[in-house]
Amino acid sequence: MPESAAPIGVLLVNLGTPDSPETGDVRRYLREFLSDPRVIDIHPVGRWLLLNLIILPFRPKASGEAYRAIWTEQGSPLLIHGRGLAEGVSAELGEAFRVELAMRYGRPSIPSAIDRLARAGCDRLVVLPLYPQAASSSSGSTLEAVYAAAGQRWDAPLLSAVPAFFDDDGWVEVSAALAREAFEGRGLERIVFSYHGVPERHVRKSDPSGSWCLESSDCCARLRPENRGCYRAQCFEQSRLVAERLGLDVPWEVAFQSRLGRTPWIRPYTDERLAELAAEGVKRVGLVSGSFVADCLETLEELGIRAREDFLAAGGEELVLAPCANSDPRWVRSAAQLVRKAAGAWR
Repeated sequence: MPESAAPIGVLLVNLGTPDSPETGDVRRYLREFLSDPRVIDIHPVGRWLLLNLIILPFRPKASGEAYRAIWTEQGSPLLIHGRGLAEGVSAELGEAFRVELAMRYGRPSIPSAIDRLARAGCDRLVVLPLYPQAASSSSGSTLEAVYAAAGQRWDAPLLSAVPAFFDDDGWVEVSAALAREAFEGRGLERIVFSYHGVPERHVRKSDPSGSWCLESSDCCARLRPENRGCYRAQCFEQSRLVAERLGLDVPWEVAFQSRLGRTPWIRPYTDERLAELAAEGVKRVGLVSGSFVADCLETLEELGIRAREDFLAAGGEELVLAPCANSDPRWVRSAAQLVRKAAGAWR
């Protein structure tokens, strides 16, 4: 890099984690997370009542117990893996870039990470939302927060955002390789690609025509112009690409986890499908958590502990969970390449 050239800042942003599994820290995290109008997209008064009268009085204690089951001596797995990824991407990109990790909710915050990049002399930022698929409640909220924090600076940096990478060849190859290594020789009878769910109204809002989304049973079976921006369709497309790369000789399917509340969420539901598969006599299932780049509460506890226990209780014999990409060197190289591409003409 020429001595006079400023480094390009890189902001890796994941969803977030509480500071500890203690109830108070979990409550603070959930308050920030669920106060986001892109997450609970209802009238502000209704959101306040739901959050303060129903969710926050009860959910933090149960969520804290779940976090406690996966917490490590070093802290939150999501944060540990995020730091490992940031270190790896920094080494891969070299001195022309400065890399910072941020969380949309909790710490390290987006404004603090942008401050650190500014102090390093970065006047151009590449933002990599660490969600393979695009959704208003994840990548949309993250980009809104980054734009707001960057825009408040006196010298606002130029921004370039990495788009959803669900069909990126590098990401697909990493996902397939991790699944292949986890499933090889296990005698699995079914593969389930499990993604974080969203309310049905969220994907309907992404339908520009207002007449396509969820109007047929196969509306997400293939990616096409009508559903290109649909989160659910992107999940199906990633699953198809990974399944092709794996060359599966067993059936595979897509399901969605982590629903909240009583409104309809996108289907099918992971917990229900696993119970149905066990009832149908399927004994050995492989799980791929396709919407997470790092192991976290939803992968380690919801799938790795609860889903496994429920599947075995329903008559299944083995549930094998493929690990997330975390800071695997193959994912580090793929993420660095996404950054280089987004940096484009700046380089």
